[in-house]
Amino acid sequence: MEKIISTISSYVWSDFFIYFCLIVGLYFSIRTGFLQVRYIKDMLRLLFKKKQSEEGISSFQAFALAISGRVGTGNIVGVATAIYMGGPGAVFWMWIIAFLGSSSAFIESSLAQVYKQREGNDFRGGPAYYIEKGLGVKWYALLFAIITIISTGFLLPGVQSNAINGTITNAFNYSNEVIELGGMELTVSWVGIVVVAMLSIIIIGGVKRLGQASEYIVPFMAGAYILMAIIIIGLNFSQIPAIFSLIFSSAFSLDATFGGVIGMAIAWGVKRGIYSNEAGQGTGPHAAAAALVKHPAQQGLVQAFSVYVDTLFVCTATALMILFTNQYNVVETFDASGKAVTILANNMPNVVGDGYTQAAVSSIFPAIGNQFVAIALFFFAFTTIMAYYYYAETNIAYIFKGKKIKSLIWVLRIVFLFSVYFGTIKTAELAWNLGDIGVGLMAWVNLIAILLLSKTGMKVWKDYETQRKQGIEDPIFEPKKLGIKNADFWEENNK
Repeated sequence: MEKIISTISSYVWSDFFIYFCLIVGLYFSIRTGFLQVRYIKDMLRLLFKKKQSEEGISSFQAFALAISGRVGTGNIVGVATAIYMGGPGAVFWMWIIAFLGSSSAFIESSLAQVYKQREGNDFRGGPAYYIEKGLGVKWYALLFAIITIISTGFLLPGVQSNAINGTITNAFNYSNEVIELGGMELTVSWVGIVVVAMLSIIIIGGVKRLGQASEYIVPFMAGAYILMAIIIIGLNFSQIPAIFSLIFSSAFSLDATFGGVIGMAIAWGVKRGIYSNEAGQGTGPHAAAAALVKHPAQQGLVQAFSVYVDTLFVCTATALMILFTNQYNVVETFDASGKAVTILANNMPNVVGDGYTQAAVSSIFPAIGNQFVAIALFFFAFTTIMAYYYYAETNIAYIFKGKKIKSLIWVLRIVFLFSVYFGTIKTAELAWNLGDIGVGLMAWVNLIAILLLSKTGMKVWKDYETQRKQGIEDPIFEPKKLGIKNADFWEENNK
């Protein structure tokens, strides 16, 4: 089964798809005039703008909810795996996909705002909504919704809970128990039981409780982790030029040690970059649609900035900790003559990358390193699981809109909590391969959709940019003036 899943994952993440992700990001960057550079001040201003109504959630809550989905296991284990498989050069390609992908995140999040729907005092939206309303292709919208429910409801949560269980095992000498029940051996994970219990309390509270929980947990977890990274960087300040030189040289195979892995560096940098920051994947727009703003581009800019926070800040913090402390994919062994030599762990399948970050922090702070990373990853992964639930619920609401879905929501909750628990008792390889399939399938469908909707996305951007150049601090969105149809919420709101 693991071989079959691995084969499917390799087909989904083909070389063509890797370069397709880069090309889409480059296309939107050029079309928007590299807004990810020119509008950073607006991103920060909008991020902390207060909500002035009881409807929806604030821009910061939507940012925090999206960050809770973006900042997760990918920022710790994913970065380590990228370095393990592609060498230090993979970090450079993670930066590239984050820079280019922020423009894709802007387009998808703006489209989610354009075509969002009101449900009571909440808003729902996302790729399924803008595919149906913007493209008018119902079957394609249903395809995305079904893939997203399967991916975020079953395939992806296990990656996060598996990592939680793994780092806690490393840090606290904990292991799952095997008990005999009726002649059968069952694996019991107490970590899984605790995580499921905590999640149950939050997800039953709905989107507002998810937004509120993210608003408090995300700044704390990201701040503490980045602070630890800053301390380690400060202690190794003199190495900064050498480490950045290593990253750039190995990214283009200029470093002799990593000369043969440029293809792996690009592939794993992009693959783990997208897994981490989710730019173009189609998950971020769900959170973006829930925010109350005056113009769709405002939330698009906030979500573009969230990609920066995820990859340029958090992923880079992890990468530098690993590279500074030399705790990555290089192992010392001996050749036939007994001489000590260095071998890349890429050629040693028994060496895994999951413990690199813990090893890196522990090498500086041996008393607390393992435990700190385990606790940080717990918060990172836990909030990501929360976001996954919201994405799955939103797509169920899309498929069965206008109908009573309470019973279906409860089915989702049960299946979702089971997949979270199951992740703590399955192998890491199986968990990651299932997760990669989920991310890849969603990204395939969504990237094609936003390319087809690029005309609408650019109308939204040009309208916002024009009004800002006129000195209007909070531009107003009027879809009819722009020739945008089916933007029901905005049409009703402007009456």
